[in-house]
Amino acid sequence: MDNEHSPHHPLLPAPEDQFPATGNTSAIVSSTKWVLKLAMWVIFSVWMVVIFLYPSSFASHLFSEWFGASGQTLFGITGAIFLTFSAPLLAIAILAAVYLIISRDDQPYERRKKKKNGKEKPRWRLWTLPVLVEGPLEVVTAAELVGILVVLGYVFWAFYSYTLRMLATDFSRNLTFLQISCEVLEVMGLRLGSMGLFCLGFLFLPISRGSVLLRLIDIPFEHATRYHVWLGHLTMLIFTLHGLAFLIQWLIQGRCIEQLLEWKDIGIANLPGVISLLAGLLMWITSLPKLRTINFELFFYTHQLYIVFVLFLALHVGDFVFSIAAGGIFIFMLDRFLRFIQSRRTVDVISAKALPCGTVELIISKPKSLRYNALSFIFLQVRELSLLQWHPFSVSSSPLEGEDRLAILIKVLGKWTEKLRGKILNDKAKEISSDKHQSVMTVSVEGPYGHESPYHLMYENLILVAGGIGISPFLAILSDILHRIRDGKPCLPKKILVVWAIKNSSELPLLSTLNVDSICPFFADKLNIDISIYVTRQSQPPPEGEIQPSKVTSICPLSKGSNMSVLVGTGDNVWSGLYVISSTVGLVILVSLMDFYYINPFNIKKWWYKGLLFFLCMVASVVLFGGLVVGLWSLWEEHISSKRTTHNNVNDIEKVGEDIPKDTLAQKDLNPKAFANSTTIEYGTRPNFDEIVESVAENWGKVDIGVLICGPSTLQSSVAKAIRSHNMVRRRTHHPIFHFHSHSFDL
Repeated sequence: MDNEHSPHHPLLPAPEDQFPATGNTSAIVSSTKWVLKLAMWVIFSVWMVVIFLYPSSFASHLFSEWFGASGQTLFGITGAIFLTFSAPLLAIAILAAVYLIISRDDQPYERRKKKKNGKEKPRWRLWTLPVLVEGPLEVVTAAELVGILVVLGYVFWAFYSYTLRMLATDFSRNLTFLQISCEVLEVMGLRLGSMGLFCLGFLFLPISRGSVLLRLIDIPFEHATRYHVWLGHLTMLIFTLHGLAFLIQWLIQGRCIEQLLEWKDIGIANLPGVISLLAGLLMWITSLPKLRTINFELFFYTHQLYIVFVLFLALHVGDFVFSIAAGGIFIFMLDRFLRFIQSRRTVDVISAKALPCGTVELIISKPKSLRYNALSFIFLQVRELSLLQWHPFSVSSSPLEGEDRLAILIKVLGKWTEKLRGKILNDKAKEISSDKHQSVMTVSVEGPYGHESPYHLMYENLILVAGGIGISPFLAILSDILHRIRDGKPCLPKKILVVWAIKNSSELPLLSTLNVDSICPFFADKLNIDISIYVTRQSQPPPEGEIQPSKVTSICPLSKGSNMSVLVGTGDNVWSGLYVISSTVGLVILVSLMDFYYINPFNIKKWWYKGLLFFLCMVASVVLFGGLVVGLWSLWEEHISSKRTTHNNVNDIEKVGEDIPKDTLAQKDLNPKAFANSTTIEYGTRPNFDEIVESVAENWGKVDIGVLICGPSTLQSSVAKAIRSHNMVRRRTHHPIFHFHSHSFDL
C-alpha cells in the first residue's frame, strides 16, 4: 500500500476558514424562535407527564372527573380526550411549522462555535454516539437508547400500575375461580388496549416522510423508519395480548363465536376489533425480516391494510377512545395525501444509462425551486415495470450541480432493478435497429426526503465509509463540497477520507461519475481528499494493471412529461406550513359543525357510527382544507415555473436532453483516474476500521470528525464498534471525537 496516500499517513492541516458565517438573524426573529422552542418544550413535557400519570389510580380519578364534567359541552367527552391526548401533538406541529418558516434561511453550519484560540472544540452528542452495535436492533446511539428506555419504562410502569389497581379490586366472595379469572382477563384486556392506543398514537409519526415534526428535530425518514419498526412490534404485541385476553375469557364463558361476531351500538363493537386486529397481524407477520426478504412485494401490499386497521379500530372503540391516538394518525394523513398528489405526476427522464459495472444512472428533470440537499433520497416508480412498486434511491448529484436535473445511481440487485436495466438495453437495441422506435419510460417520483439541514457541511473533518453502491450519496457530498468551494459559498469541510469497500474492480468506474476537474480543478488548495479503496474479492489487480475506460449504454430522452412536483413536505416551508395549519383548523371546524348540527340535535349515540364520523372528518379536513392549500400551492409553483422557463427559454425537453452537464456520464467515458493522485487500492483485503480510526485519531488532532456510513448492516456495525471503542475506551485528551451517522436504510 502506498504510504503517501494511506489513511495512516498524516494529512495536511486544515486551512483557516475561508467562508465566515453571514446573514445573522435579527433579534426579533431569534427571540421568536426562542419563544417557539420554549412553548414546544413546555407542551411536550406536560403532555408526556399526563401520559405517564394516566395509568395511576390518583390520575385516573382526576381524569374521570374531567371527562365527566366535559360531557355536557359541545364536543362532549370526545373533545376532552382529544384535547388531553391528541391536541398537544397538533399544537406542536403548528408551532413547528411556524418555526420552520422563520428558520428557512438559517444555516446552522454557518454558526459553528469556536474556542477562544479560534479552533473548534470537540463536543459529545448523544445522537452520534453508538452504544449498542450488535443485536436485533443493530446500531443504537445513546439518544436512541434513552428513547427505548423511556418507552419501555412507560409500558412496564403502566402494566405495574394497572396490576396494582386490579389487585386492589374487591371481587365478590360468591364468585368462582373461573368467574374471577374472567373478570381479571377483561380488566387486563381493557388496560392493554389503552396502552396499545398510546403506542399507536406514536406509531405513524416516524413514517410521515415529510412531517414537520421529523423536520423540526432533523431526523430523516430513512432513520425514523426503524423507530416505526420498533414501535410496530411493541404495539402489535400489546394489541395481540389485548385480543387474547378477551378470547380466553370468551372461551371460558363458552360464548366465543357469539362475542367475536357482536357489533354493539352502545359500547365496544367486537367484530370491527377482530377485523382490525387481523389486518394488523397480517401486516406484522409479513413485515418480519425473513419473510420480508423472501417476498418484499407481499410485505408492501399487505402493509396497505393500514387503512383497514385504522378504520375498523375507529368503528371498534368509537370516537372518544379513538381520539387518544387521533393526533399521530392525523399527522400521517397529512403526509400521505401530499405524497399521493405529488406521485400522480409523470416526470421527465432526461437520460438513462446502463453502466458496464452493473449499475444504472437516471437523470430526472426537476424544477429549479425544488429544495433538497446532497444526502437526500427519492422514491421511484417506473410504470412500465410495475404500477404499484416504489423503490428508494439516494441522490448522487449535488443540488448545485444542475438547476433543472437530478441524478440517481441504481445497483442491479433484484428483480425490479434487473427489469430496469433490461428495459434500457432493449430500448437501446431497438433504437439502433429502427429509426422510428421511440423509447418510453414513464416515471413518477416522491420526494426528495432527507435531513432538514446538510449535516455533512457541519464538520471540518469527514470520513465517508461506503460499501458498493453506497458510494452514491457520497459522490453527491463530494460534488456539493466542490461546487461550494468553486462558487465561494460557505463550506466547512477541509479534510475528507473516503473508505470504499467493493467486491470487484469492475465497480471502480463508479468513482468517475464525479468529474472533479470540470467542477473545481483548484480544489486541492482548499480541500484535502484521500481515498482508500478495498477490493475484497480480487487478490490481484486486472491483468493490464488498471481498469480500462468503458463506454456506457445511453438513451435519451425517454419521456415527455414534466418536472418533479414540488408538493413535498420538505419543500417550501411557507406552503407546507399553511397546509398543516389549514388542515388542523379544518378538522376543528368540521367536528364542531358535525356536533352542533348533527350529533347533538339528533342525539346520535352509536359509538361505532360516531367513530366513523370522526374518522371521516379527519379525512375530509385534509382533502378539503388541505387540498385547497395544495391547489393554490400548485398554481403558485406553475406561475413561478412558467416565468423562469420563459426567461431561460428551456421549455424544450429534447434540448435539455442534449445539454447534460459535462460532469455527468453522457459526454464522457468511465475513467477510474478521477482521483488518481490521492487514491490507494488494496486487493484481497477488507478495511480494518480499528486501525483507521486510531490512525486518524493520532494525525487529525483534537477535533470533531463526522463519520458517514452507507452500506450493509455488517459494515455499519464494524464502523460503529470501532468508534465506540475509541470514544469510550481508548480516547486521549488530544484525540478527536468521532460522530456516527448512518445513511443506510432498508425501506
